[in-house]
Amino acid sequence: MTIAQIFANFGAELRPQDLSPDVIHHAKRAVIDWYAAWLPGSIEPPATLLEIAMGDDLDRGSARLAQGRLSTPRTAAMINATAAHTVEVDDIYREAIYHPGAPTIAAALAIGQAESASGLAFLTAVVAGYEISTRIGAAMGREHYRYWHNTGTVGTFGAAAAASKLLKLDANQYTHALCTGATFAAGLQQAFRMDSMSKPLHAGHAAQAGLLAAQSAAAGVTGSLDVIDGEAGFGKAMGPGPEWGKSVLTLGTVFHINSMTFKNHACCGHTFAPIDGALALQKQMEIQPHDIHRIHIATYRPALEVAGNFQPVTAAQARFSIPYVVATALLFGSVRLAAFTSERLADTAIRDLMTKIELSVDPALDAAFPGQRAAHVRIELNNGRTASFFQPTRKGDPEAPLTDDDLSNKFMELVTPVVGQPHATVLLKKLWHLEKCINVASL
Repeated sequence: MTIAQIFANFGAELRPQDLSPDVIHHAKRAVIDWYAAWLPGSIEPPATLLEIAMGDDLDRGSARLAQGRLSTPRTAAMINATAAHTVEVDDIYREAIYHPGAPTIAAALAIGQAESASGLAFLTAVVAGYEISTRIGAAMGREHYRYWHNTGTVGTFGAAAAASKLLKLDANQYTHALCTGATFAAGLQQAFRMDSMSKPLHAGHAAQAGLLAAQSAAAGVTGSLDVIDGEAGFGKAMGPGPEWGKSVLTLGTVFHINSMTFKNHACCGHTFAPIDGALALQKQMEIQPHDIHRIHIATYRPALEVAGNFQPVTAAQARFSIPYVVATALLFGSVRLAAFTSERLADTAIRDLMTKIELSVDPALDAAFPGQRAAHVRIELNNGRTASFFQPTRKGDPEAPLTDDDLSNKFMELVTPVVGQPHATVLLKKLWHLEKCINVASL
């Protein structure tokens, strides 16, 4: 069998009773985190601009946008996934360098609403999407990430797998959905190395393309069975030509959804180890920002390639600037949505502290990427005192996870300004009991 057929057999055969209570719980955590990213992103561009651009598919259909506006499922998947990836608080599967939630859950919710799926069926589809796509992403590895944005490429498989599950495709149809999705996969890394709105659109396109692939397969459209692992397929054309056998060794026995990173900061995940290390060292040294003469940060090379910007002007650029977010953290104690207001972007104290930051690549940390996201931070004070700190991981990574309470607090912080505290409280309670929901359209 081709790798697409192996993954499709797993997805088509996966049943709710195959999932332990722990896996169901982690799937609910992923959905709660997705809502926490989706709702604040839904009132920001580019999601708001897509509502204008795609208006002919709105105010009709069987799916809904964040504020309840009717939509066709594919357009809902596109706009909602874009929104979920906009404010940079969505989940990460570290080994795949990939944000699975934005495209996978957006597609699952859109088709789940259209099909009046139960909460348990929805969660099962989410698990299928996560397990298949994260394995593809991990197999593609660092070489794929050099040019491609994994959330746009690998995310197409997550969306296709989740939608196929909710459409109740058999293994043959499911295979064709994955294969059609493979040739739809796109998203260039260069698109977010300068100011643009393209990055969240990658998640949106992946959700829409994956959902379309599943719907097409349901209607009888076929794909090339070896499009993933063939000689001119996805693996070799867009990556290192991975050993696909390794990607399925633990399929169905070890669930990647149990090992997600949930963000503790509202910015690029490559900046997290420097932020966490700088805050820890500030606390250890018992210092204020005005005491600092120089900050040295050494980390892995892709972090500097993606987030080494010393001159961010817009909020999008600032979220991908290690100097900006580290300076913000040291001055304000956190990096949440308030860090990217126009007032903060113009704050001279942040800009002054940024000039004291130096970045470099640590060869050992670079060699450990993507499995480890670490940083060395050294601070020199004006009085000559110096101290160093090694941040081996990020708060929110599997080794230092956000607790359920942390996740609930993150949800309430991000969702309350959008929908109000009473509605946010009710919604959060529903999501923590999602497996008991009769119809996800009621959400």
